[in-house]
Amino acid sequence: MNLIQKELLRLEEKLLTPEVRTSVTKLSNLLAEDFFEIGSSGQVWRIKDGIDVIGIGVVRMQLSDFEVHPLSKNIILTTYKIFNEDKKQHSLRSSIWKYEHSKWKMVFHQGTPTA
Repeated sequence: MNLIQKELLRLEEKLLTPEVRTSVTKLSNLLAEDFFEIGSSGQVWRIKDGIDVIGIGVVRMQLSDFEVHPLSKNIILTTYKIFNEDKKQHSLRSSIWKYEHSKWKMVFHQGTPTA
C-alpha cells in the first residue's frame, strides 16, 4: 500500500470513530465546504445544511476491501465495504477526496446497501 492509500484509509477509518463523529470541528477538518453525501438510507445530506451540535452520530462499523482509484493528480475515489454492526447491514461505500492546501478533504460520499 502506498503512502496516499495509507493516508486515505486512515482518514476513512477516522471518520468512523466516535471522537470525530461527535466533533463539529474534527468533522469540518475532514469534510470540504461543498461536501455532500448520498447515504445508504437514500437521503442526501450537504455540509452547508450544517452539522448538528452533537455531530453525525456514533456508529459501530467495520471497513474492509479498501481500494483507491486516482481520478486526477489531486482527486481520488476510494471504494470499500462496510458492515454496520448495529443494523447488521452490509453496504458498498465510495468517497471522493481532494488534496488542496496541503491536506485531503472529502468532497463526496455514497453508501449503497447490499445483501
